[in-house]
Amino acid sequence: MAQVQYIGTGRRKSSVARVRLVPGSGKITINDRDVTDYIPFEALREVVKQPLNATETLGSYDVLVNVKGGGYTGQAGAIRHGIARALLQVDPEYRPTLKRAGLLTRDARMKERKKYGLKGARRAPQFSKR
Repeated sequence: MAQVQYIGTGRRKSSVARVRLVPGSGKITINDRDVTDYIPFEALREVVKQPLNATETLGSYDVLVNVKGGGYTGQAGAIRHGIARALLQVDPEYRPTLKRAGLLTRDARMKERKKYGLKGARRAPQFSKR
């Protein structure tokens, strides 16, 4: 018999997270590792749990995440976005709660590209009169 699962994709900066919510005990697994092993900072682990806390579903679902790209902060933000999107599939009634908390909005800030003639996105070569 097929097990019920809810899927959501989250993105932030250059990180992409594919999230699956499966009814269970509340275990969070990221890239086949426990959340405490994968994310070393407690503050970022709280960021990951924000959508579950907002909808009061913290112990109801096992969260299985496949994430790549970026660093810890970008990945935590992408996972948060993915969990929020997956929770909408669980129950569309969660939308106002998640929207009010700002968890459904994709953080559009990205690294600016390097331009020709410059050393970075905006950093110009050092000026010399001679």
